[in-house]
Amino acid sequence: MSAQQQSEWGRVAEDGTVFVRTSDGERAVGQYTEGTPEEALTFFTERYAALEFEVGLLTKRISSGVLSPEEASTSVRTVREQVAGAHAVGDLDALLARLDAMGPVIATQREARRAEKAQRTAESRAEKEKLVAEAEKLAEGSDWRNGANRLRELLDHWKALPRLDKGTDDALWRRFSTARTSYTRRRKAHFAEQHEKRDGARVVKERLAAEAEKLAGSTDWGPTAGAFRDLMRDWKAAGPAPRDVDERLWKRFRGAQDAFFGARDAANAELDREFASNAEVKEAILVEAEALLPALQGGDLDAVKRSFRDLSDRWDAAGKVPRDRMKDLEGRMRKVEQAIRGIEDDQWKRTDPEKSARANEMVAKLEAAIADTEAELEAARAAGNEKKAASLEENIESRRAFLDMARRASSEFGG
Repeated sequence: MSAQQQSEWGRVAEDGTVFVRTSDGERAVGQYTEGTPEEALTFFTERYAALEFEVGLLTKRISSGVLSPEEASTSVRTVREQVAGAHAVGDLDALLARLDAMGPVIATQREARRAEKAQRTAESRAEKEKLVAEAEKLAEGSDWRNGANRLRELLDHWKALPRLDKGTDDALWRRFSTARTSYTRRRKAHFAEQHEKRDGARVVKERLAAEAEKLAGSTDWGPTAGAFRDLMRDWKAAGPAPRDVDERLWKRFRGAQDAFFGARDAANAELDREFASNAEVKEAILVEAEALLPALQGGDLDAVKRSFRDLSDRWDAAGKVPRDRMKDLEGRMRKVEQAIRGIEDDQWKRTDPEKSARANEMVAKLEAAIADTEAELEAARAAGNEKKAASLEENIESRRAFLDMARRASSEFGG
């Protein structure tokens, strides 16, 4: 190389030594004696390009948050040392500046990571306190069926949460563990007590089943039915016995009950057949009673009432009817009675002097008000006040509608 070759960031001396320019001055980065100065500069600028690519890739990875702050700091330090002593030609100061600019970015990320960790710790503490509170509530309760399963779920949740500082974590765990132990102890005591109660219920239900079997053949229907109701009440109050025993005793008790009530129902069915003729008599009385209804409109109410009293006496004398007919027959007779009472009430309302006076007073007031408003309407028309006249006309129409209603009410009360 007989002459120097220069570029913006470096030069090649006559002996092939290649220099790079930095803010600290010029320094040699190597020798290239085998080729031209252009080839020498190209060789060392390509090295710079490789460094520039590495710096660009690192800054992107840091900015995206792929690297932890610690990993990022280490990588920047390593690459910066490479750039600072690089055997390359290019704007090394710019690469160093890009790497130095990552310092605040890493600091921000480090602070964000610290805040995230603090938040996770706070959330973990809040969640563990919530688990402890629920466990303590379960420990005070008596949900023996679901409580144990729920405490197991709470324990699994606890294990999945991040640990806190040792003192806080240990204190919360002691509360949680104490609640579980307390619940387990109380649950065991409860089931031991239940076992004892079931044993007592077995003794009571054996006695009740035996008493029911003694009553099964009784034909003293009323008192025996009452006795079975008492036995059933005592059976329910006894509580559950051990399951297999409970089912066996219930079959005995229910069998005796069914035998008695089956016999009673058969006896009642026989009575119903005997009462069938009474139902026919009451059917005939109903025909006469329902024939009174048309006479209520404008007829002699007192005569209708006398006839109905006679029919009622005959009704009572007819005696009992089959149970499946009772509701229908009694309902029809009651309907006639209610119709008579309704007409009687209507007559009283129509002749009520106080209501009649109020209705007449309302008619008089409305008529006076309409007359006054009509006078105002004439005056408004004379004055040419069409807006007021229109309003007064609407007022008069509204009051006339109320007047019609009041007159009808007055006529109903004989006014």
